[in-house]
Amino acid sequence: MGHVTARRRVKHLTADRATTRPETLAVEEPLEIRVDGTPVTVTMRTPGSDIELAQGFLLTEGVIARRDDVLAIRYCGVHGDDGRNTYNVLDVTLAAGVRPPELEVTRNFYTTSSCGVCGKAALQAVRLISRFAPGDDPVTLSASVLRALPDQLRGAQRVFASTGGLHAAALFTVDGTMLAAREDIGRHNAADKVIGWALEHDRIPLGASVLLVSGRASFELAQKALMAGIPVLAAVSAPSSLAVSLAEESGITLVGFLRQDSMNVYSRVDRIT
Repeated sequence: MGHVTARRRVKHLTADRATTRPETLAVEEPLEIRVDGTPVTVTMRTPGSDIELAQGFLLTEGVIARRDDVLAIRYCGVHGDDGRNTYNVLDVTLAAGVRPPELEVTRNFYTTSSCGVCGKAALQAVRLISRFAPGDDPVTLSASVLRALPDQLRGAQRVFASTGGLHAAALFTVDGTMLAAREDIGRHNAADKVIGWALEHDRIPLGASVLLVSGRASFELAQKALMAGIPVLAAVSAPSSLAVSLAEESGITLVGFLRQDSMNVYSRVDRIT
């Protein structure tokens, strides 16, 4: 299976000298996800936790709802120039009676920032496929617990520490206990990986939980929180306007600019004590 880091020699330039030194880079490779042999999507990801990634993606796109919907997941025998399996194609076999819905919602259509689809259509599409209602979750949590989460996440970012080039996502209980953390070159992939972990451990819907992401909170991440039944989405950076709209409509508590001493709460502030 692929490595998560690669070593390269780079020329390091300063104002008064030039030196050559080794550098550790985060690996980026394509992963094609197939469902019953049919290609569904290709995402650029950092290898590792690929099965979690596939399961999280299929859950948040409305294809599956529980672990029992998946009969098997296997790497396809796709080989590179050296004759070795690239481990870059996964085929997901769905259980009998589970069929991918005829939906217009895919990562390549509605949920990219460059797609040009209007916000109203995107919100309506997600409402049609969401199975859970995080807005009904009566959970509350303290602001002090929230403020302590970014340090926990940073402590779990081992590959980021050596490369500076990965996003991260983590799931927490409302008392601040970390359930799972994953890193990836794409923030949406990191979120899919932790949601896939939850699916594998039969924790969907993820009631009474917090999803923390290391970057900004996009519409796509708010969608994933909704589809997984997560009542609180927090980000260390800014949210987008469409993420706020989806959080407001679905009852998700959306927190941005989460710091040790402050935060912005964009929706459902009543959950934070």
